[in-house]
Amino acid sequence: MQSIKEMDNNVSKRKAHEVILNVPNILTIIRLVLIPFLIYFLLQTGTRSMWIAFGIFAAASMTDYIDGEVARRWGLITDFGKIWDPIADKALTLGAFATLSYMGLLPWWFTVIVAAREFYITWLRKRLLARGVVVSANFSGKAKTMLQMMLIAFLIVPWGSFVDITGVIYPIVYWTMVIATLALTLYSGWSYLKPILDKGVPKVS
Repeated sequence: MQSIKEMDNNVSKRKAHEVILNVPNILTIIRLVLIPFLIYFLLQTGTRSMWIAFGIFAAASMTDYIDGEVARRWGLITDFGKIWDPIADKALTLGAFATLSYMGLLPWWFTVIVAAREFYITWLRKRLLARGVVVSANFSGKAKTMLQMMLIAFLIVPWGSFVDITGVIYPIVYWTMVIATLALTLYSGWSYLKPILDKGVPKVS
């Protein structure tokens, strides 16, 4: 088995002690708190409620960008952040996807496939964490999250309030984003599994 130092940068040994309450982690917690409000306003439908939902989603998405930048610039990267930041991202995107599917704005098969990938990677991280190995988000995982958030923002915006969306442009953009998001989501899942299988990180049973 290879040592942890020889593995990818997103895989590391778990730290024994660390300060959890710092700015990046608080932003991650805020992102989790905003999710129920996002779902509530999405379900209210109506132009006003959708714009409010868009504002909430935009704020939650910004916390994802800001907490990462602050953590890197101020040297506040923690195991808590490595674990809970991607969990908060998954909760935000899956909560939005499930709600949008319920509203008929997104196919359920898309949400089910994405959820299966996200739950499996989360389960894998949890099992590895129990063995002292922390797997943080890699580049493809971050790119996947960004594309998922772009798709959600596209679906939340009430385009009908200021532009005609009955033409061919909207369906083309819609399906292009859906297919691209699904493809990158599946690819990023494989990118997490490959180094684990290839480089000898303790395998889950």
